[in-house]
Amino acid sequence: GQGRGKRKMSFFGLGKAVTVDLTYAGGDSQRSATVKSEQGSLDTLALFTSGDTIAGHVHLSPAPGKKVEHLGVKIEVLGQIELYFDRGNAYDFVSLVREVSPPGELQGPLSIPFEFSRVEMPHESYHGINVRTRYLLRVTMQRSYGNTVVQEFKFWVRNTGVAPEINNSIKMEVGIEDCLHIEFEYAKAKYHLKDVVVGKIFFLLVRIKIKHMEVEIRRRESTGSGPNTYNESETIAKYEVMDGAPVRGESIPVRLFLSPYDLTPTYKNVSNRFSVKYYLNLVLVDEEDRRYFKQQEIYLFRDTVQ
Repeated sequence: GQGRGKRKMSFFGLGKAVTVDLTYAGGDSQRSATVKSEQGSLDTLALFTSGDTIAGHVHLSPAPGKKVEHLGVKIEVLGQIELYFDRGNAYDFVSLVREVSPPGELQGPLSIPFEFSRVEMPHESYHGINVRTRYLLRVTMQRSYGNTVVQEFKFWVRNTGVAPEINNSIKMEVGIEDCLHIEFEYAKAKYHLKDVVVGKIFFLLVRIKIKHMEVEIRRRESTGSGPNTYNESETIAKYEVMDGAPVRGESIPVRLFLSPYDLTPTYKNVSNRFSVKYYLNLVLVDEEDRRYFKQQEIYLFRDTVQ
């Protein structure tokens, strides 16, 4: 709207009345995460975990020689889920506010401390295909005549998951009647993000010419609900199991290291808005380039926050 244009102008325009900056209390020891921004560049953001205290200073500087009257300064911690097909309609699952300065006049640079203690941040930051979960600190200096100054500072959240108590192996069969019978077995169905998928593939019957075979990790993001559910799948990792024709009775080992890939934990129904699931997909390609595949869901969890 119009107010927004005005606000941006006072902020980035010729008469930039006030510069707003923010530093965290952790200083050099503040943890950070390097993440891909939606524009594809790499951003380094402060990293927090649910239950952390978020504290620091807001630095306000008026333009040299200017005095700036204001109606008070506040800072907010926001956690938002935004569905891209519903842009501008973010759902705030965390919303905390502190008034850090009463109305007054800014006559020179000013640093104001802030603290939000033990902030519950139940959902991890996530940039998906149709959805994002994001966290930010928003500083607002209220001014009259639509000259309000707003500046946002993004940060990133990762949370440790609970290691599963039961972690059964996966056994699957792929059969094409009288042509092919394969069994494959993985040591477990639940993995942490730096884990190794270890398995074996057994060829019990091979009557078609298999050209090559690979194991993929696929991510499936589901957003919305009911008739408005959108599913997006993408291949995150590919591991070539073999090149060339297997023979009957052969068994082939699989070792797929997860750490090189950009994986998240499995997210189940985050605030009833989205889910992210992972699958191991076995793909066979025969000499006529026909593809056969079988997939199995795996569960991913974060065991440590680096």
